[in-house]
Amino acid sequence: MEFLKVKGKIKTGKLALSIMVPIVGGSLAGAFANRNTKEEYAELKRPSFSPPPWIFPLAWTALYTSMGVAKYRAAEKAALKKEEGKVLLPYNLQLGLNFLWSFLFFKWGLRGTALAEMALLLATITWTTYVFYQYDQTAGTLMVPYIAWVMFAMGLNASIWKLNK
Repeated sequence: MEFLKVKGKIKTGKLALSIMVPIVGGSLAGAFANRNTKEEYAELKRPSFSPPPWIFPLAWTALYTSMGVAKYRAAEKAALKKEEGKVLLPYNLQLGLNFLWSFLFFKWGLRGTALAEMALLLATITWTTYVFYQYDQTAGTLMVPYIAWVMFAMGLNASIWKLNK
């Protein structure tokens, strides 16, 4: 619980909101983007390193929780200097790109465009991580698994695109 504290306090409402926005947003984006696409995805050729489908919601829930905690910590520290906007700009941008990817890849079947968008997403996550780290080292560190997962997902996206041209 200590690591959730910023300046000795936990602002429960802000923390909950910081965690729930990516979890609920990601769940809604996934639900809308994946509607009526399971059969199509099942028919795609996938690389040998493609994880089973049940891994994705577990991984994303953990990642969204981690990024929410990171956002909370970084935003709280930035607010002390009245610089919250410096933290929120890259964070909100990467979150929007994160949600968009599901539509590009699943709903619209634009696998190459999704790959290019994911490269931009990875750059934006890296920027966010750097900015977070400037305000709070724990916040920056909490973003590292997200970077690793998106790098893995980028390889998966590239492989699926190549195998299904």
